[in-house]
Amino acid sequence: MNTISNSELIINPDGSIYHLAIRPEDIADTIILVGDQGRVETVSSFFDSITVKKQNREFVTHTGYYNGQKISVVSTGIGTDNIDIVINELDALVNIDLEKRTIKEKHHALRFIRLGTSGGLQEDVPVDTFLLSEKVIGFDGMINFYAGIEPVIDLDFENAFVNYMNWNPRLAKPYVVSASPSLINLLGEKTHKGVTISSPGFYGPQGRKLRLNIHDPEINKKITGFSYGKYKITNYEMESSALFGLSKMLGHEAVTICVIIANRVTKTFSKDYHPKVKQLIQYTLDKLTQ
Repeated sequence: MNTISNSELIINPDGSIYHLAIRPEDIADTIILVGDQGRVETVSSFFDSITVKKQNREFVTHTGYYNGQKISVVSTGIGTDNIDIVINELDALVNIDLEKRTIKEKHHALRFIRLGTSGGLQEDVPVDTFLLSEKVIGFDGMINFYAGIEPVIDLDFENAFVNYMNWNPRLAKPYVVSASPSLINLLGEKTHKGVTISSPGFYGPQGRKLRLNIHDPEINKKITGFSYGKYKITNYEMESSALFGLSKMLGHEAVTICVIIANRVTKTFSKDYHPKVKQLIQYTLDKLTQ
């Protein structure tokens, strides 16, 4: 059995995984992911009890119980680069023997539910809507660094989008990944469903212009007009493509629900989205533990 070297799997002196600084017993099988570390406490405030509170860098972990079921909430920070760290380390906690540095024979599956905020790209997706991502288009290129992505991507959708957009070859090639069908069924009742773009930035990569011009000033207009079968692109965010792709390759389930706080087509912004975020947390926790 191959042993993973110290340089590849870094373990802290206390036995915790390098960036997250948590141990296997610190997490549940159902994990809510949030970008903002301050939102971890917002989520865990709904718990009946909290058994774990740990933080390292931007990564905050709270674990507790809700309706008698163990749930964790972990902050990822912004971007797919952080998702690469978080998902690989959470997987390592349950599927690698950290003392022996060997992969366990029996696979342990986790459920990841990302709760976030997002900008809408369709007029019929108003602010304060709950948007569940059925598919994600990754503009980040992150999972292309891994072998074996072919079974987890929707290549026909990808090719249709690349051709429609006349994609700039200097940019990372987009990839398309679907959410977990079982989590879509579980959490889809009070949500608008759509296709999300995960962008590697907030300004130019999402078509915003401040002092710098962008390569394609019409990018959002073209994105809004794209359709593939029943699917239209509904919103931007910055994490879900890597979340869905890595989860599928590692044998986990993942889904994202965001509160739409801005609409890029109607140029509107939520007057106060914080109550809607709390409503989304309550809805998600109830569904996960029903």
